[in-house]
Amino acid sequence: MTAPTAPVKLLWGEDAFLLREAGLAAFGGSHPTEVDASEWQGSELQDLATPSLFGEPRGLMIADARSLSKDAVAEIAAYLGAPDPDAPLVICCQVAERGKPPAALDKMVKAVGTVTQVTIARKELEPWVVKRARDGGVDLGIPSARALVETLGEEPGALVAAIQQLAGAYAGQKVTPAIVAQQFRGLGEQKVWDLCDRAFGKDLPGAIRSLRSLEEGRDDPLKVLGGVSSRLRDLIRVRALPDRLPPAKVARAAGLRFDWQARRYQQQARNFSMAQLLALHERITEADRALKSGSTGDIVMPALITAIAAP
Repeated sequence: MTAPTAPVKLLWGEDAFLLREAGLAAFGGSHPTEVDASEWQGSELQDLATPSLFGEPRGLMIADARSLSKDAVAEIAAYLGAPDPDAPLVICCQVAERGKPPAALDKMVKAVGTVTQVTIARKELEPWVVKRARDGGVDLGIPSARALVETLGEEPGALVAAIQQLAGAYAGQKVTPAIVAQQFRGLGEQKVWDLCDRAFGKDLPGAIRSLRSLEEGRDDPLKVLGGVSSRLRDLIRVRALPDRLPPAKVARAAGLRFDWQARRYQQQARNFSMAQLLALHERITEADRALKSGSTGDIVMPALITAIAAP
């Protein structure tokens, strides 16, 4: 079998931030065209194969490959029959915990390019935070990295944003666990965000772990339930919009602050029909009533999260 030589890569993993970073790194400093799979128009590969008038490098990066339509997958398969050796194509596929990329996509990319998992093991997360901090000019050791993870959760994008904040606030200083606590006091709700991302992303084991972390931190179950309810309301608004509406328009229509937030909520909303989302709203109402009537969070919340996150 001939070794793959085309600049085609399939990157897969659980975290969208890491996937995008790895995807951009694959272009070696050039700036590819980025397209979300849900916004696929059908002309992207034609543009990739068309020589540039000004000779600049051409490249295409596709995000959220699981949202590719059958027609889009067929177009990519046809292109991979004779990919342009001078035009890199990177396909990013976010999966649930222990998930795998679609077998058909994996097979057709392997025939001409490479398939790579992008991940950070939990035991490697704190050293990774330390390295990112040092690369960003922040003097931060393992104890402070641990405090950062315990405060904000395990999402790499949120941790990098926190490092950037520390770089601006404590330039030239050693960042201690006490500084982390002071700087990010009140941001424990990030853990509720992590719970919502995992639950509505259909990652049941990850959602249960996230819930246990909140329980161990003695977070008020009603506060956690409020966060879940808020996310559900956002997803209902997003689900009511046309599937192929660009994230910027989704953000405006649904009252969200950021385009990336709209993109993520679009992905999560697609895991449910509108009827299922409305049924979950009833479950949350019942959970709220139970908690206010004296039921304990360690009974009410696992049942609710399982109802949301179960495949």
